Amino acid sequence: MSWGTELWDQFDNLEKHTQWGIDVLEKFIKFVKERTEIELSYAKQLRNLSKKYQPKKNSKEEEEYRYTSARAFLATLNEMNDYAGQHEVISENMTSLITGELTRYVQELKQERKSHFHDGRKAQQHIETCWKQLEASKRRFERDCKEADRAQQYFEKMDADINVTKADVEKARQQAQLRHQMAEDSKAEYSSTLQKFNSEQHDHYYTHIPHIFQKIQEMEERRIVRIGESMKTFAEVDRQVIPIIGKCLDEITKAAESIDHKNDSQLVIEAFKSGFEPPGDVEFEDFTQPMKRTVSESSLSNSRGDGKSEPKFGGKSKGKLWPFIKKNKSPKQQKEPLSHRFNEFMTSKPKIHCFRSLKRGLSLKLGAGPEDFSNLPPEQRRKKLQQKVDELNKDIQKEMDQRDALTKMKDVYIKNPQMGDAASVDHRLAELGQNIEKLRLEVQKFEGWLAEVEGRLSMRTEARRQSGLYEAQNTSAVNSCAQDRESSPDGSYTEEQSQETEMKVPATDFDDEFDDEEPLPTIGTCKALYTFEGQNEGTISVAEGEMLYVIEEDKGDGWTRIRRNEDEEGYVPTSYVEVYLDKNAKDVYKSLEKISE
Repeated sequence: MSWGTELWDQFDNLEKHTQWGIDVLEKFIKFVKERTEIELSYAKQLRNLSKKYQPKKNSKEEEEYRYTSARAFLATLNEMNDYAGQHEVISENMTSLITGELTRYVQELKQERKSHFHDGRKAQQHIETCWKQLEASKRRFERDCKEADRAQQYFEKMDADINVTKADVEKARQQAQLRHQMAEDSKAEYSSTLQKFNSEQHDHYYTHIPHIFQKIQEMEERRIVRIGESMKTFAEVDRQVIPIIGKCLDEITKAAESIDHKNDSQLVIEAFKSGFEPPGDVEFEDFTQPMKRTVSESSLSNSRGDGKSEPKFGGKSKGKLWPFIKKNKSPKQQKEPLSHRFNEFMTSKPKIHCFRSLKRGLSLKLGAGPEDFSNLPPEQRRKKLQQKVDELNKDIQKEMDQRDALTKMKDVYIKNPQMGDAASVDHRLAELGQNIEKLRLEVQKFEGWLAEVEGRLSMRTEARRQSGLYEAQNTSAVNSCAQDRESSPDGSYTEEQSQETEMKVPATDFDDEFDDEEPLPTIGTCKALYTFEGQNEGTISVAEGEMLYVIEEDKGDGWTRIRRNEDEEGYVPTSYVEVYLDKNAKDVYKSLEKISE
């Protein structure tokens, strides 16, 4: 049974079949690779699970492990670590013994297959060339024979015509002889070419093709044997770790069998036994006789009497008799809610115009704002959105740099397979592509919000813009005040108090008392050192040497808010002006920082 004799005319089908065999081998490699990834993921999850339930150092959980049941559970967690290690061994062995070996074998198999089918095509092209030569020789012989017949007929016609000269007859005779000679030569050439073609065809179908197909058959049979051996290795890798996994399970069983319920019960007694005797019987007290009631001297009566009298002398018995009841904090230990302290301040301090934005500032500082920063004033919202877009673009650039580096690494692996597997970075490249796509979608979302905010800012009137800048400034100024109020006396942050504060800040008095907006007070003056053209939204143009009023200091962002008159105010770079602050006006803003003191 040979492909060379049985399948001599099935060159194309053999080419398709061998390609299918390689595809099957690559599919098996992919299957094993995914199995190794599953084993690694499973081992990682087992280790994380074991770590999650391990006792924490210097905690009460360590005291619980004196019980045999808790010690058995700890032993189970440790064995699960070893159990996870065996799954890592499975992954490593499958990668080295199956995936790596088969990947190299597939490359060699492709090269060998390519060589065999190249030889087959070369042999087919040779026999086709011989056939074309035979056909050309045959057509030439046929053409020469026809021309010789026409020349003979012409000669006979000329010889029979009495009007033709003898020279013309001789010329026609010579031409006929020449054509007959050419026909004889073509016949000889055709015969020789035919014999050569028959010989080449015999060698092609009985020597060359059988030899090539025999090599292809051997190659395919080696592939089948190799995939069978790999499947056996696939099973053996699992079988090798079964004894160790069995030992892990045996240790878990042994730990479970070591649990002693009697011993644990005794430990509970030793841990919680008080040592007191149970109370005795209550004596009968007869009230029918007109005599002074005797007080029972039973241990229960005495203990009850003591329990009633002790609170009068310090109230310490409650803590001893009921150790599980938590004591309430004293009023000094409890932190006064921020809303109460703020109300007291409102009734005792002068109402400054910037209190209008205090509630908004507290809400922004203490509460978790929405994703699009819609709780901020327009200018502040625009800055936040722009900052978010810049951060996302930086993240995209980092992901793209990683992708470029991995792409270069993959190219190196493709050119030099001995340095590593090129397919090993495909998964990471796919993840980076997905991350980049997600980040781009986020950028588009925030850019849409940014464009919306910038569009609204461009449509606002001058007065509306001044109002927006005023609210943004007050919000940022009061946020520091709210942050101080969030922390407890020892400096720790209390989330419950923050939430309570945000809910309890009174809104009605705030909004009702400050409906009419007032311009921000001046806190000093400034002199323009250089000319500044305020072309952006929220800025103001100044001329060199011009004197203006300062209404907001530089908060660290490099901008100072100034006013020219009641209708013109905005931001200028701090380095462009020389500021002269009024100490009395500045004290008004400092009073906000004393709210939390």
